[in-house]
Amino acid sequence: WHTARRLAGRAAPGPLAPETSALGETLGRTLAAPLTALTDLPSFDTSAMDGWAVAGPGPWRLDRPADTSEAGPPSGILAGHAPTEALLDGHAIPIATGARVPSGATAVLRTEHGEVRELSDGGRRLYAPRPAPPGQDIRPRGQECRRGDQLLPAGALVTPAVLGLAAAAGYDELTAYRRPRAEVFVLGDELLDEGLPRDGRIRDALGPMLAPWLHALGVEAAAPRHLADEADALYAALAESTADVVITTGGTASGPVDHVHPTLRRLDAEVLVDGVAVRPGHPMLLARLAPRRHLVGLPGNPLAAVSGLLTLAEPLLRTLAARRPPAPYRTPLAAAVTGHPQDTRLVPVAYRDDERHGLTAVPLRFHGPAMLRGIAAADALAVVLPGGAARGTELETLELPWSAGWSAGWTPGWAAPGDPYDPPEATGGRA
Repeated sequence: WHTARRLAGRAAPGPLAPETSALGETLGRTLAAPLTALTDLPSFDTSAMDGWAVAGPGPWRLDRPADTSEAGPPSGILAGHAPTEALLDGHAIPIATGARVPSGATAVLRTEHGEVRELSDGGRRLYAPRPAPPGQDIRPRGQECRRGDQLLPAGALVTPAVLGLAAAAGYDELTAYRRPRAEVFVLGDELLDEGLPRDGRIRDALGPMLAPWLHALGVEAAAPRHLADEADALYAALAESTADVVITTGGTASGPVDHVHPTLRRLDAEVLVDGVAVRPGHPMLLARLAPRRHLVGLPGNPLAAVSGLLTLAEPLLRTLAARRPPAPYRTPLAAAVTGHPQDTRLVPVAYRDDERHGLTAVPLRFHGPAMLRGIAAADALAVVLPGGAARGTELETLELPWSAGWSAGWTPGWAAPGDPYDPPEATGGRA
């Protein structure tokens, strides 16, 4: 199973071509070039607080007209306004948070630390109960970075925080690797798009699931297409597709209407992985359609398809998008798990943290190949090697690209009282 994941990652010819795009269009993509500051941050000395810019030791003379407001100091230098003159020694001027500190100022005195008194000559004087040390509440120019500093290396994921940093550093565009484009073909005459199961037909569970799952992985994917169980229909769809990765569901075995293998031969595709020793999901496959185009064939059973997503699709797509693999994560089991005699099992688990056992992975019920009830409540899938694992065994866990959330107390799918593990009452969400 681990070998299949490595092969899937290596099957890609490398990351897709970089593109320069507007900031908002690069969210979720990977930087193709280092993010280097185009300006000092801050680009000028900035007030960190509302208050007064002061020059020298106090008290300080305030000779600007008073503001009638009692909520703070009189209006003075505002954010976005440049001071027009230097501040003389022994003088002070009101200043707002984020405003440019005037030359000559030695510190900023916070609003709550100052007291303004009227003078007999009609002027005003600012007093403070304690001295304002030089640099107090001033963010000096270049405190965060200097122009030319590397802020992030190539390969960093563009998150909302990265977009904010890039904008602050002067960027309107970023160069990032292109998102992989995927097409999903759902195979099966027995599938219904709406309503209740009827006349021997069942609802399509994979179509609604796959596109959002791919989006969570940073992949562009249109709505899935439903194809009839006809060899020519599948051949035409694959021949006409221009996606980087085509994902099919069902038809990967050798039944009378399983057309994936014959169609790949008809297309002269190169099959790279034909079955994986993992349960559920062993009849998955990976093929190269063209030098830079691939197909991932997922089994038709929903949980088996999830196994294929994690085993073959995710490593391939991650490599195309230049995303680093997640760090291995291991968690002790809260209950024993039965293993397969020869194959690896992927078992849905939910994290639970309590004073008695700490953070554990609780195996969930409803983990059959055709079931989604377990994975819908899961935080991860535990990798159970052949032979199974005892309670307390630390297993590698593959976290899902979202959190299934927590429920207080026992819920269906958790180990129930009387099972090998009797979980105590939940105390809240995972920290």
